[in-house]
Amino acid sequence: MKFDPIGSIKTFVSDSKHVMSVSYKPDMETFKRTLKVVLVGTILLGILGFIIYLIINNIILATP
Repeated sequence: MKFDPIGSIKTFVSDSKHVMSVSYKPDMETFKRTLKVVLVGTILLGILGFIIYLIINNIILATP
């Protein structure tokens, strides 16, 4: 299998044009809803990571 850089670039440009043609700008309500979901997910993952950190730090690293 031979790598074709020109063909890869053409495919990328073609795919990018297709994505831009089918995408649309969301209205403000959709944007706010998406923002809320992303923020809640980020906060929950942060809390979960902090809890795991505390468990590992206190149980595994605190044993003599």
